[in-house]
Amino acid sequence: MFASANLSAEGRNDNNMRILFLAVMSLMMATSCSNLLHPESKKVPGVVVSHVPASTNTYIGSPAIVVMPNGHYVASHDYFGPASGEWEKGLTAIYLSKDKGLTWKKISTIQGQFWSNLFFHKGSLYIMGTWKHHGNLVIRRSDDEGKTWSSPTDNQHGLLLTGEYHTAPVPVVEYKGRLWRAIENATSPLKEWGKRYSAMVVSAAVDSDLLLAESWKPTTSLPYNANYLNGQFYAWLEGNAVVTPDKKLVDILRVDALEKGREWMAQVEVSDDGASVSFEPSRDFFEFSGGAKKFTIRFDPVSKRYWTLSNFTEKAYANEVPSKVRNMLVLKSSTNLHDWVIHKVLLKSDNVKQHGFQYVDWQFDGSDIIFLSRTAYDDDAGGAQNYHDSNFLTFHRIKNYPLLISQSIF
Repeated sequence: MFASANLSAEGRNDNNMRILFLAVMSLMMATSCSNLLHPESKKVPGVVVSHVPASTNTYIGSPAIVVMPNGHYVASHDYFGPASGEWEKGLTAIYLSKDKGLTWKKISTIQGQFWSNLFFHKGSLYIMGTWKHHGNLVIRRSDDEGKTWSSPTDNQHGLLLTGEYHTAPVPVVEYKGRLWRAIENATSPLKEWGKRYSAMVVSAAVDSDLLLAESWKPTTSLPYNANYLNGQFYAWLEGNAVVTPDKKLVDILRVDALEKGREWMAQVEVSDDGASVSFEPSRDFFEFSGGAKKFTIRFDPVSKRYWTLSNFTEKAYANEVPSKVRNMLVLKSSTNLHDWVIHKVLLKSDNVKQHGFQYVDWQFDGSDIIFLSRTAYDDDAGGAQNYHDSNFLTFHRIKNYPLLISQSIF
């Protein structure tokens, strides 16, 4: 059932097989070459986990990280861009750190995995996402810290939902004896980005076989509505399954809107039986700086606060499209999910067009927060193509985050 990572391609036809093989070889060569650049790439903040030069027309996406029970860190990212093969079959790289993120080693490559998160559950490591760009929803299991993975060949081994789905590295939350994860149904007559996404959640009993499709129960889905936000609504996506202070399960989504100078999050309610989702636009949109970009929310039972790392838009960029401003990353917390305090600027650049710290995934690690950034930055190969098309995966640590609760900026 488990297969070691390799370079063989399982395409739908010989042409796709050749395309995928060449894409994988190109990425492997780019990664090998980039390792030589790491010692010279001293300007990029953080620890470089992976680097792909922009000249490859392949970019680093979907960072995910998990802390293993033995203290090791496992990280992942996929590849996107014109040369990545993301529309035929996604490609995800897995990395391991045994020294708290100081150094990293690439340990496997998964073909047929995209837009994925990592989580540990009952003795096993899982990766969950799509098969490709707008592909089937799949899950894989590893019992050796990510070196080898199961293959989602059918509905008995990790093929959960067939069709077109969208997601990102988002949290898996345990609630009322089940694991919950937000996704978006991308099957829609509206093929345009964003407008095709319908918000939904899937869940499985905590003691079930997570590789069985029948273990996972999907909710209904809520489609795009052009009338939301007085006609300024464009998309919702990359939702977070979150348990609210009053013990309700919600899906908190990134919101892409047309209005400049304001950003939003949307809070979709999940029914008590986990069968449906609902939304009241007059009540369930909340202003949230950074809401136009992907963010991850997690609850900390020690501080009894919700925490997130998100992109903050300074006033100097108020006239820019909010989703395109990713040059500053901040640490925020909230007691109620609606009123947020900014505690610290984590990463910042004045080059809003070429630099980006984005799609951050993070975890609590004792009194610290560790995080991965999809980073677009200068390198010794000409730098990133733009703020969006990231050339680095970087690791970072926030020490003693509880001490920052009393600190407020902006």
